[in-house]
Amino acid sequence: MVVEGELFVRGTEVSYYFVCKTKLWLFSRNIAMEHESDSVKLGKLVHRQHFSRDDKEVRIGRVALDIVRRGEELEVVEVKKSDRMEKADYYQLAYYLYYLSKHGVRARGRISYPKSRKNVSVELDENLLVKLKSILEEIKAIKSSSMPKPEKKSYCTKCAYYELCFS
Repeated sequence: MVVEGELFVRGTEVSYYFVCKTKLWLFSRNIAMEHESDSVKLGKLVHRQHFSRDDKEVRIGRVALDIVRRGEELEVVEVKKSDRMEKADYYQLAYYLYYLSKHGVRARGRISYPKSRKNVSVELDENLLVKLKSILEEIKAIKSSSMPKPEKKSYCTKCAYYELCFS
C-alpha cells in the first residue's frame, strides 16, 4: 500500500532541487511561471515531435509519465531539449521510477536529448534509491521552510522566475 505522503513530491520539484532551491520553493507554493516561458514552450514542442502515436502519456496521481513498451518491458522516457541540466533530468526520472515502484510497477528509464542525439539510461538500483530518498527529505525540508535566498547563476536570466527573485 502506498502512503501518499511519501510521494507528495512532484518530479518537477526533484528537478528544481538541482536547478534552484528558490524555484523549487516557489513552485511548491503553486507559483508556476513556466506557462509564459518560451523555453518551456519549445521543450513541449520537441517532446510532441519525438513521440509516436503508440507511446502513451500516463497519469498516476500527481505524476504524468511517458510510457513506452519495449517488448515485455516498460520504459519511462523523458525528452529534454538540452542536456544542460542532465543531473536534474537524471534524478527527476529516477524519482518517476521510484514512484512507479511504490505503485507496484517495475520499469526502466531513458532520457532522450534529440538535439544532441544523446540517450541516458536510468536504472533504479539500491545506491540510487538511497541518494534519492535523501534528496526527497531535503526537498521536504526546503518546502516546509521559508523561501531560500536566490543565488544568481548563469542561467537565471532565462528563467521564468527571474523577476520574482531579482526585481
